[in-house]
Amino acid sequence: MDHTADFDVAAGERIVYVRSVPVTEIPEEIRERVGHVEHMYALHNINGERLALVRDRNMAFVLARENEITAVSVH
Repeated sequence: MDHTADFDVAAGERIVYVRSVPVTEIPEEIRERVGHVEHMYALHNINGERLALVRDRNMAFVLARENEITAVSVH
C-alpha cells in the first residue's frame, strides 16, 4: 500500500500508538488488497484516531520515525 501518511499530531505531542489489529476489524476494501495476512498494525494518535495501517510492526515504527514521531506499542 503506497499511501502517504498525514500525521496530524499536536505540537509537543508527537506520539503515536501502535497496536495489532485483526484483519477482520479493518474495512472490507482494505482486506481485499492486503492478501492473506491475519493482522495488520495500526498507528493511532493520542485521541485514538487511526492514522495509518501497515502490514508489519517494524514498518509501523519506521513510519513513525520517518515522520519524526515517537511510536509506543500498546497491547
